[in-house]
Amino acid sequence: MHTTLTKYAGALAIGTMLLFSAQAQAEDSKSATETSSHDHAHDHASEAEKEIYKGYFEDDQIKPRTLADWQGDWQSVYPHLQDGTLDPVMAHKAEHGSMSAQEYRDYYDIGYKTDVDRIVIDGDDFTFYKDGAAVKGTYATDGYEILTYKKGNRGVRFIFKKTGGDEAAPAFVQFSDHRIAPAEADHYHLYWGDDRAALLEEVTNWPTYYPSSMNGDQIVDAMMAH
Repeated sequence: MHTTLTKYAGALAIGTMLLFSAQAQAEDSKSATETSSHDHAHDHASEAEKEIYKGYFEDDQIKPRTLADWQGDWQSVYPHLQDGTLDPVMAHKAEHGSMSAQEYRDYYDIGYKTDVDRIVIDGDDFTFYKDGAAVKGTYATDGYEILTYKKGNRGVRFIFKKTGGDEAAPAFVQFSDHRIAPAEADHYHLYWGDDRAALLEEVTNWPTYYPSSMNGDQIVDAMMAH
């Protein structure tokens, strides 16, 4: 009887071990599948984001945005272009593009040019800094417009209209940051003026802003990462 019970207990222990082993294998397989699916989803998201950044997207992917996406203290990159800090970026573009480094520099000199060297966005309030003087305005959303460019890609301008503040503050500001749905901006191009429609026609001068907390080298690294 003792021998029978011992054999039974041994068989039960082996069966239990096999059961736990099978469960562990199933969990490992499930974990591997979930990880693979997660990575696959990230790959797809990354590819979709790259296409949007390049200007290829569907209308139904566009979502309204608020000024929450552009909060903060921002610096113009134009001074960094002028003093040569961005020369490595121009050289990098020349290595992978169709123009020389100087030609890229000339192109971006037109694009980045501005006398507004700093912008602070706090809630609905903008403060524009020019030659040390500040101009303030309060803005509310005024929708967005889709632009189609010569080479077939597109862009979205998110537009805000002045509702109060200094008379000298522009009536409209339009953001373009290669995003088409709510997301915190890491940099942006800004268009401003008193004629909403005329601003939409401006495609050669796009003052560009990065966080004021970044130094020149950090901006270079960020630009070359795109």
